[in-house]
Amino acid sequence: MIPKKIQITFYTIFIFVFFFACQNKKKPVEKIASNKIEIEKTIRSADFFYKNKQLDSAFYLYNKARANSNLKDDVKNYVYCMYYMAEIQQKHEDFVGSTKTAIETIPFLNQIKDSNYIWNIYSVLGRNYFYTYDYPTAIYYYSKAFTLKIDRINKLEAKNNIAVIYIKQHKFKKALPIFLSISKEKILKDSPENYSKILDYIGYCYYKLEDPRALSFFRKSLKIKSQANYLEGLGKTYYNLSQFYQKNKAGLAMKYAKLSYKNYTLSGNIDERLLALKFIIENSPDVESKKNMLIYISAIDSIFEVRQQAKNQFAKIKYDTKKEKEENLKLKAQKIKNELQLAKQENSNIISYIVIIFASALIVFIYFFLTSRANRQKIEATYQSETRISKKLHDELANDIYHTMAFVENRNISTQENKKHLLKRLEDIYSRTRNISKENTPTISNQNYIVLIKEMISGFNTPTTNLMINGLDTISWDSIDRTKKIAVYRSIQELLVNMKKHSCASLVALTFKELDNSIIINYTDNGRGIDINKMVLKNGLHNIENRINAIKGEINIHSDFGKGFKVLIKFPA
Repeated sequence: MIPKKIQITFYTIFIFVFFFACQNKKKPVEKIASNKIEIEKTIRSADFFYKNKQLDSAFYLYNKARANSNLKDDVKNYVYCMYYMAEIQQKHEDFVGSTKTAIETIPFLNQIKDSNYIWNIYSVLGRNYFYTYDYPTAIYYYSKAFTLKIDRINKLEAKNNIAVIYIKQHKFKKALPIFLSISKEKILKDSPENYSKILDYIGYCYYKLEDPRALSFFRKSLKIKSQANYLEGLGKTYYNLSQFYQKNKAGLAMKYAKLSYKNYTLSGNIDERLLALKFIIENSPDVESKKNMLIYISAIDSIFEVRQQAKNQFAKIKYDTKKEKEENLKLKAQKIKNELQLAKQENSNIISYIVIIFASALIVFIYFFLTSRANRQKIEATYQSETRISKKLHDELANDIYHTMAFVENRNISTQENKKHLLKRLEDIYSRTRNISKENTPTISNQNYIVLIKEMISGFNTPTTNLMINGLDTISWDSIDRTKKIAVYRSIQELLVNMKKHSCASLVALTFKELDNSIIINYTDNGRGIDINKMVLKNGLHNIENRINAIKGEINIHSDFGKGFKVLIKFPA
């Protein structure tokens, strides 16, 4: 039973809050209108920076306007800002962050009458899933965009994007008629840039279908782009021509590949420039190939660093804005308490003063105590995370890069076997870099969990290592706690990294099953194994044990030298 004094204290505070709430309802409408005007002014400034490609400043201002938007009265501005924030994140290839930003708007889309806002969100989601190779989900959002009541040009864009996905899926016969129908649209022919793109896609489909009509479409596209001095588009067409002539006219193919590289460099398209450079490396003599390889490695390192910095910066902007808003609310709450105390002074007695002062002191003490403890925990967690990432970069990438450089210096790169071996090493380094990046991406949700874990596992599937997955889709992941799913994801990733580094396995099997309200995961490989009596849990295996123990699970390891490696993981569903 609550003591009377505490009851009186709660009743007094309740009366104060109720009184203030009643007074607060009398706020002038002019103040709300003023806030909306300020938000729209911020959005206009953000639009200016976005149009002038000052994306950092634009993201900051869109986020500021979004944070101050009232979701009851100003949903349209909120969705508008979130869309452009997602666009900016996408331009920096932070596809996971962009998807998370865009999905936050989904619950509010039914409150918006303007279909163009909804189309923007569906389109940015479609592109994110396309860039992360989730083609079925990308088609789903592009199809939703196509069904909206929107301008003809937007419908054609959604239709075009679906056809592009069919190309990625090697469904050229399915993509070709879509592109041909789009090419007949008058509104498209009036735009040389877009029309030339469609001609390129048609030519590419014909090329893949071994139809000689491909060349005429490439030449027509090249003519339009040359007249318009469309550098990025010229890079694409020249690259298509280099592929077209690769088998029969190697010299001409190399000429077009170099033109592609030049135009992509001038236009600033880094990813496509690397694609052209890769083609040049694969078809160049050893001296030139070695020189281009160093350029390729340097460019990849620079791209990764710049994009990682952008991701961190945008995440920090969102976090700082949220923190600032929370601090402002706390300051407002404190101000309200002070105003209530002043209003009550005339009719209050000494006991009221003591109760108010005691309650205020207690709240301030608890606030500072919790804030101080949370800050210490954040600092410690950040230090541990940075240490782990630094070690992982050194252990998994530095040595591989050194050995790759030594291979280039000591081997004849002009031979096909050495060239393939070098490219395989570079692809392996790139794959590991992506895995380290993904490991530190916290976005694991019900909608994309199975896709994420399959994509991660497939990254370890090589010509010499075959991975088999059984039962993953039978688990009810939607009902499993997010912390457990993260632990499973990272434990499997650690097992596969250890396999790749130590076991030399050619066959790996992962089996998932749900039994008696428990999830059971069996990992087996046919690698060289270890002596279980001499085994010491270090690094990766130690990390796995800690993660499984944290979710109240258990882990059993069975191995013998030369007889493979087995791990059983079991935890409550």
